[in-house]
Parts: sequence; C-alpha cells; structure tokens
Amino acid sequence: MKDNQIIDRLEIRELIEKWVIYRDAADWEKFRTVWADDGRMMATWFQGPAEDFIKVSIEGFKRGIYILHFLGGSEIQIRGSRAIAQTKMTISQRGDVHGVECDIVCTGRFYDLIELTSSGWRVVLRQPIYERDRMTPLIPGQVFDLNPEIIKLYPAGYCHLAYFQHSLGYKVKRDMPGLTGLRLESLIENGRNWLDGGEDLWDR
Repeated sequence: MKDNQIIDRLEIRELIEKWVIYRDAADWEKFRTVWADDGRMMATWFQGPAEDFIKVSIEGFKRGIYILHFLGGSEIQIRGSRAIAQTKMTISQRGDVHGVECDIVCTGRFYDLIELTSSGWRVVLRQPIYERDRMTPLIPGQVFDLNPEIIKLYPAGYCHLAYFQHSLGYKVKRDMPGLTGLRLESLIENGRNWLDGGEDLWDR
C-alpha cells in the first residue's frame, strides 16, 4: 500500500471517529465539519439532509434525548476521490419503557459514502445497518410487557430501538437494512455503483 493510501485511510477513519465524538458531545459546529455540502443521514427516526439532521438532533438533545455511539473496526475501500467505509458500531439509548428504566442497545454497522472535497474527506451518506438489538432493565428482575402490535411493525434488527423511539413520538422507518436481506443487498449495490463513479440513488 502506498503512503498516500495509508494517509487517506487514516484520515477517513479519523472522520468516522469525529462524527461520533462531535455528535454525542453535542458539539454541533464541529459536527457540521464532517459532512459534505450535500451530505445525507439515514437513521431509524430521521432521513434527510445533514443540516436538518443537526437541527432535529439539537432539538432532541434539549428534550433530554441522548443517543450514544460506540465504534469498532472499519473496512475502507478507496477509488480516486471516493470511498466506502463500513464500521462496526453500537447505538445506545436509555429511557422509560412502560414504567421501567431501560437501556436499549443496537449493534450493527455504519455504511458510509465518503468523498474527498477541497476541505478533505467528508461524509456524503451515512446509512446504518441494524443487525441486532436488545432492551434491558437497569434494575435486574424488573419486567414489562411490550405491545406486540407495535413491535411487529419493525425488522428484528432494530425492533426494540424502534419501539422505544416510537414511544417518544418519532415516525420510525420500517425498512432499514439488516444483517441479511434485499435491503442490505440493494445498499451494497448502490455503494458499488457510486464508487465506480455513478450517482448515489439510495432512497432518493
């Protein structure tokens, strides 16, 4: 691997880490710097331009809605000024579920389209892949009953996270990519085409 390729990979990984640090710390001005001008965020509870994502994130933070992220390893493909990164991650929220304080944790991957701009590497699209989640009471032994009509609306990879976000009043997307399936295959195919110079057509 050439020196410039190593540097690019390090810069891309640093960008991914900055996204998490700035977002979770509510450092919104720095958070803006990780996005391309036309950057888009696809989350269970929001889909749209990065600037709108920042706006609703600020509003949620003021309401006491804290979403934390933890990162694992990354796999990065670079072709010219474009890159795709897949990074293992967990998403964590804490809140009241039918009177019981719970941690809701979802494991998956961040699937990022990243482009080299005049300001450096920036995120064009972030699409999480939701692989598995759980809902755990903070105090062991506490029990609660979930509404089966609500939880069955969502894929197994994020049904507990979606259930909680639904209870907060969010309209949660029901067809996010999971561990397997056609939605995941479509996402990967869109990424391949984009890396080859095509247009990002994901959920346009």
